[in-house]
Amino acid sequence: MCAELVERRLAAILAADVVGYSRLLEANEEETLNALRQHRRELFDPAVANHGGHIIKLMGDGFLVEFGSVLSAARCAVEIQRGMLERNMGIPADRHFAFRIGLNLGDIVFDADDFHGDGINVAVRLQALAAPGGIACSAAVRHEVGNKLGLDFADQGAMNVKNISRPVHVYFADWGNVASSEEVPLAAGTHTRAPVNKPSVAILPFANISDDPAQEFFSDGITEDIITDLSNVSGLFVLSRNTVFTWKGRSENLQRIAGELGVAYVVEGSVRKAGNHVRINAELIDAASDGHVWAARYDRDLTDIFEVQDEITKAIVEQLKVKLLPEEKKAIELAPTASVEAYTHFLRGREYYHIASRSNHLMARQSFARAIELDPDYARAYAGVAVCDARLRSQFGVQIPVEDILANTARALAIDPNLAEAHAAKGFALAVAGNRAEAVSAFEQALSLDGDCHEANRYYAEFCVTDGQFELAATYFQRAMEIKPADYGAPTMLVHVFRSLGQTDKANSYAWIALKKAEEELRLHPENANVACLGATVLAFLGVRDRALEWLARSLATDPNDINIQYNAACTYALLGEIDRAIEVLEAWMPQVGAEMRLWFKNDSDLDSIRSHPRYSRLVELSE
Repeated sequence: MCAELVERRLAAILAADVVGYSRLLEANEEETLNALRQHRRELFDPAVANHGGHIIKLMGDGFLVEFGSVLSAARCAVEIQRGMLERNMGIPADRHFAFRIGLNLGDIVFDADDFHGDGINVAVRLQALAAPGGIACSAAVRHEVGNKLGLDFADQGAMNVKNISRPVHVYFADWGNVASSEEVPLAAGTHTRAPVNKPSVAILPFANISDDPAQEFFSDGITEDIITDLSNVSGLFVLSRNTVFTWKGRSENLQRIAGELGVAYVVEGSVRKAGNHVRINAELIDAASDGHVWAARYDRDLTDIFEVQDEITKAIVEQLKVKLLPEEKKAIELAPTASVEAYTHFLRGREYYHIASRSNHLMARQSFARAIELDPDYARAYAGVAVCDARLRSQFGVQIPVEDILANTARALAIDPNLAEAHAAKGFALAVAGNRAEAVSAFEQALSLDGDCHEANRYYAEFCVTDGQFELAATYFQRAMEIKPADYGAPTMLVHVFRSLGQTDKANSYAWIALKKAEEELRLHPENANVACLGATVLAFLGVRDRALEWLARSLATDPNDINIQYNAACTYALLGEIDRAIEVLEAWMPQVGAEMRLWFKNDSDLDSIRSHPRYSRLVELSE
């Protein structure tokens, strides 16, 4: 018996992979599959053919392509990355399609219907090292390309990669969109940048290992501040808070997480807070080798917390060999407040605000106000007070002068004119005051400063509903949901918005999304009566009567006097066909609420079934 002959040949190999494909699929499977087909049909496959390439293997969202020439492979890689940059223009960052590409020159072994060889293995490992939208290549490719294509190469040195016995010398190719070493916006009107020739990192939510589970707001705050500081470093690509927090509490392999997020490095850590003492552990991990690049433990007094955050940020920058510009160093060292106690009260206030009940808004306001007492120049705390007051007045009928609310937004903006959430709070306050044209201007200003500001998108969406602009409301609610995946309210609102637009299929789709998010929120916060009553309206819309009434009963038992819960009870009854009961609840509810909620009532599709009832005209009179 003789051994079966196999074919072996030297080739340039391009390995490409879609960044975060599983995340995109989970968000919208049909849209993602259609988008990938379209990108292949219109860009990827034609580019491969134009440069004489041949796709030898498909792996779901991954591709192996063979070329007879290294130059052809490099030209194809550049054409794909430039094309994707253009195709992502105007699309929200969380829905961008981006490829990571690895290029190698080596042997391919053709064995029956499969392909093997170190040439392929190295190309795949190089692809994993590339940043989203970037190209990583081996020394052989770097040598062959030379200066022939006008590419610049950043030498990353010899790196150990998984399942390759020898170190691989890695180069990142700058394919021309950063000729001045500056970043290029991917989407107009946003702050999202295209990472090409720079290290990419995800700061995973730091775990709260304190004896008190309620201290989680503190560990979340530290994570967010480190993300913010690193985002100021132009030499790094840092994933946003909204993206990484989708992984909170998930104990999965870090290499898989890095692959899903499309980054080369991951930072994870923990926080233990006890009295005035805090212990923080942090480590930087190379996703390709699953090796620890750096780790440190900080045992400090609570008053040193901002100093610790600075040290962690600078250590990551140093380990990734990134040059820190003077203005970036200054921004990192700029603490959000001079008072750690004020900072703690601000974080606690944000945690209270998460549960949208009257009592929680009052507690949130108290925490924000205490932060201001401790630091009168804390801009975000003034914006927090303003939002609480606007919500308490508009939704719960608390008699807070509009002038006082606007004064707090003015104070926040005087301290920090570029604070997007302060402009969003101003828009909310102006809407409550009835200055609707000025409110639109404030919301748009907030979004121009930070298109990823959750407050700006969410408050503007609510404003659009009260104005009857349902298509615009859908856009901003969808964006709010993308920015903050845990936002159970946004998909619930989208159910009613798409019903108002007559798009029942979309309303039904978002109803199931809303229900899933509501169940998760109740698992984490069983005391959240607001989510239970919103879930009841969704279940009623889906026709799950018994479960809708069960969730509503749970909500009313938890907080029976909350008028927001009473309103959603009326919506649930209306959706279940209990018209008289719905109207009775609304007749008691209407005199207690502010003008914004009365406008919401007029535009709420949940109440369509009662509009022909003789007593409905009386409700309209009460709302005037």
